[in-house]
Amino acid sequence: MDKHNRSIALIDVNNFYVSCERVFNPKLEGRPVVVLSNNDGCAVARSNEVKALGVKMGQPWFQLKDLAKKHGIIAYSSNYALYADMSNRVMSILSMFSPEQEIYSIDECFLDLTGFKRHSHTGYGQKIRKRIKQWTGLPVCVGIGLTKTLAKLANHIAKKNLEFNGVCDLNSLSPQQQEDWFSKIEVGEIWGIGRRLAPKLHEIGIKTVWDLQTASPSQLRARFSVVMEKIIREINGTSCIELEEINPPKKQIVSSRSFGIPVSDLASLEESVSLYISRATEKLRRQQSYAGSVHVSIRTSPFNEKEPYYANGMTIALPRQTDDTRLLTKVALWGLRRIYRRGYQYQKAGVMLSELVPRQYRQLDLFGSTSTADTQSSKLMSVMDHINARMGRGTIKLASEGFKQPWKMKQGNKSPNYTTNWDELICVLK
Repeated sequence: MDKHNRSIALIDVNNFYVSCERVFNPKLEGRPVVVLSNNDGCAVARSNEVKALGVKMGQPWFQLKDLAKKHGIIAYSSNYALYADMSNRVMSILSMFSPEQEIYSIDECFLDLTGFKRHSHTGYGQKIRKRIKQWTGLPVCVGIGLTKTLAKLANHIAKKNLEFNGVCDLNSLSPQQQEDWFSKIEVGEIWGIGRRLAPKLHEIGIKTVWDLQTASPSQLRARFSVVMEKIIREINGTSCIELEEINPPKKQIVSSRSFGIPVSDLASLEESVSLYISRATEKLRRQQSYAGSVHVSIRTSPFNEKEPYYANGMTIALPRQTDDTRLLTKVALWGLRRIYRRGYQYQKAGVMLSELVPRQYRQLDLFGSTSTADTQSSKLMSVMDHINARMGRGTIKLASEGFKQPWKMKQGNKSPNYTTNWDELICVLK
């Protein structure tokens, strides 16, 4: 395939979390809406109306109370079950438009449209937008370019400029038109540059996409890194970042949350760690891997000056890799009891599974055979996952996770699970 003749599309759901809420509550259209992070702490999604008020990504909600009262900003707690289900629907629809798909994030997806000669790519992008809007209610923008980095830039142009009607195909623009657009876009908007590298580029006179596109790849590689060279070559149309049709398995799996209320007793910490291990091992089995070590950590709030600060963690190597929730929980609780200290108000706990290996490459013991216990464990975990997937997460769980869980994160204004809970489906009344 000629890499200089490629057409890579990036499809991105606009203001994803907010848009999901608006699908099921149309009264939110045109109104300023934010979705908050865990424990309703910070704004992690903002409608365009909120962005126009100057609210920044990650801004603490308590700082916005006066602004919210003045402008009627509506705040929602994160509804992860809803967002994940809506994401799955979008990605399933997008798979119908190209056999080569890379799911980049919960709201972004790359498609390879190279060779789709029968279609105008702009028209094809509009078809994609129409299908997703019709089938899910979600608005998307489509950017198309020779490389993934150019597709990202094209998506940015489509999203920020109404004249493109949600689809920008850079391949259809003349070199002069591309130069005009790239001269208007700040260099920090380039995928891989961001806020960290943009100020350093500004210092040497590179302020726009066009400035970076016309810079010397070898000189900037020497000054920064090979990554910078790849970015420059990508925005000049040479593909350096290939499409990954299957997302690679994670090398580490982390599960952690801040508590809704401070926790001081060991029993509550044990419940939280058991829950986080359960979540992590579900992901571990989903990617068909085994873990070779467990890390458990706890800490108090670093911002509470009235209380003493304490943070600690411990990594425990396993004698044999496993994906059994029971065994991994036992190990994590063993570590927790050794780092726990009385007299502190803990704000967060977390676990991390590391040294992950694919199931088929698992290191066996000296005798080199899978035991009856391993077979029984695998069957039990499979049954648990199947029941929880069918009947709802937590239908079957370890008793050590607890039941009341008063420490769980606050979600004071969470919308119903419209698509994943039978009891919360929307009812249409006559």
